[in-house]
Amino acid sequence: MNTMPLETATAARDYDMVRRSLAFLTENWRDQPSLDELAARSGVSPHHLQRLFTRWAGLSPKAFLQAITIDHARELLRDSASILDTAYEVGLSGPGRLHDLFVTHEGMSPGTYKARGRGLTVSYGFHDCPFGRALVMVTEMGLCGLAFADAGEERSVLADMMGRWPEADYVEDLAATAPYAARIFDTNAWSPDRPLRVVFIGSDFEIRVWETLLRIPLGKATTYSDIAAHLGKASAARAVGTAVGKNPISFVVPCHRVLGKSGGLCGYHWGLTRKRAILGWEAGISARAA
Repeated sequence: MNTMPLETATAARDYDMVRRSLAFLTENWRDQPSLDELAARSGVSPHHLQRLFTRWAGLSPKAFLQAITIDHARELLRDSASILDTAYEVGLSGPGRLHDLFVTHEGMSPGTYKARGRGLTVSYGFHDCPFGRALVMVTEMGLCGLAFADAGEERSVLADMMGRWPEADYVEDLAATAPYAARIFDTNAWSPDRPLRVVFIGSDFEIRVWETLLRIPLGKATTYSDIAAHLGKASAARAVGTAVGKNPISFVVPCHRVLGKSGGLCGYHWGLTRKRAILGWEAGISARAA
């Protein structure tokens, strides 16, 4: 009886494992599966799968996942070109759109911003969310800050956010922040009957940029230069980029939907991996709502 040589059989088995992993990543990229999850599905260690995948595919599972997500981001950008002006001006409503939180917003007084938050009391708390640990910050007027942290980074993330308004008074108050955390990440709570109130604390230009971000529909994207043109400052793409990077209310004010002109993801204050995960999460919502 003819049998396959052991070396050939091992190579065939390894290739099949990588092939199935590639297929799984391609079909499930929106969920941003981890290396551990991928390895568990194959019944091998993460290190073993990483080595095999890289040898057969020419790049790591994480790099392959990033490539898929970037391709999707480019498609978002191409598909958005014809609708962004309309979205900016009138908004686009639909069951899957993040702005169907019906976010209502207002800017803190210029005096509070210039005083670096003096006289302002900010309650804060860390909560689990789909993208790690979320730092939620609120005032009596509404949500003023939302940031993300990986395990062990909570202290540095809190310091980062406090540094934006260093003269404010900060009080840890999970009871005050928990309802916001629950509503923000629960799509079933995105209702016009209970608008989420956010308050912007920034310069006039920064607030105009953040207001523009709120008009980018879920499942779509735009560029820094397009936002600058919309604001009537076509040459201010770099200033727009700075304002986007200083957005204090991540996710709710969707700075993650701003891409480079070529469709690249560019930077994200809370990490490109998290930006990819958020875009994938939103893509899943858009697909289910279609």
